[in-house]
Amino acid sequence: MADLGEELLQAVATARDQGQPLSIAGTGSKSFLTRPETAVRDSRLLSTVEHTGVVDYRPDELVVTVRTGTLLRELAQTLAREGQMLGFEPPEFRGLGTVGGAVASGLAGPGRPARGSVRDAVLGVQMINGLGERLVFGGQVMKNVAGFDVSRLQAGAYGMLGLLLEVSLKVLPRPQAELTLRLEKSATDAHAEMRRWARLPHPISAAAWLEEGLWVRLSGAEAAVNQTAAALGGEHQTDNDFWSGLKDHGLPLFRRDGLCCRHLPPASAPSAEDELIEWLGARRWSTSAPGAVGYQPFAAGFARHRCRDGGGDGKIADYQARLKAAFDPDSLFNPELTDADVPA
Repeated sequence: MADLGEELLQAVATARDQGQPLSIAGTGSKSFLTRPETAVRDSRLLSTVEHTGVVDYRPDELVVTVRTGTLLRELAQTLAREGQMLGFEPPEFRGLGTVGGAVASGLAGPGRPARGSVRDAVLGVQMINGLGERLVFGGQVMKNVAGFDVSRLQAGAYGMLGLLLEVSLKVLPRPQAELTLRLEKSATDAHAEMRRWARLPHPISAAAWLEEGLWVRLSGAEAAVNQTAAALGGEHQTDNDFWSGLKDHGLPLFRRDGLCCRHLPPASAPSAEDELIEWLGARRWSTSAPGAVGYQPFAAGFARHRCRDGGGDGKIADYQARLKAAFDPDSLFNPELTDADVPA
């Protein structure tokens, strides 16, 4: 387990003195989210891959602090020994995903509606800004923040505000029992069921529709899981391949060309283009409607929002530009991910 914080700090300071842009990466497991043509040729790679290890773990307080180069699968193993887990189920991408990449990308798995997003789990961060300063925000408890919650601002920022060194995350107990059901449903009927379930006290930790099948995962106390399973019906599934494939983007759908994604109010009715519906209706995937309103190309930055399209009056763009200027005034970090390069 290596703490390379000082070396990374010096690398940022040197790059700033030389005016050299830096591309932040761990193992490169999410490189497909950017377009090759946006790469900055003279950019220097700043890797966190050797900056690894658990700094502090308090199972009784449900919090862990970890260096950002740590592999997610290694952190998951550490948490599992204490009967705990990361609630937002970040994709591991063939086991190469890192903690820093999970926070920077803000990508959450199928449990997102029930267990919260990445930003919901972030309690504190230690980072290096574009001025070569080591900054600490937040802490290790939920009520530790006075003023702006800057630590959670890093979730989904893709490293454009600075280099993350350490992250403190809220963890959750693993459920006592877990069961997956599959029901034969059309997209319209599946969506209606999801919206009905959302209003009921069922122990549903994930739900998704794909190829006329409505998949639902029940998690919690064994009695509650069994009672709900009996009420919902459907076929019991004996493995979790579907959920792991959905989480890690390993299902056949994710290998299709032209895959697009959009985020909607969960109650929005399904469209003819929807091929996968998850997050109880809040996220839709399609390969047949790349030009449809709201769809973002999956392999070209689907998870990032173009700030100029966010509010219509330019306020979001202005806020993001001011944040970027405050954290990284020289645009040192990840210049290939600037707003101008993110596809529509």
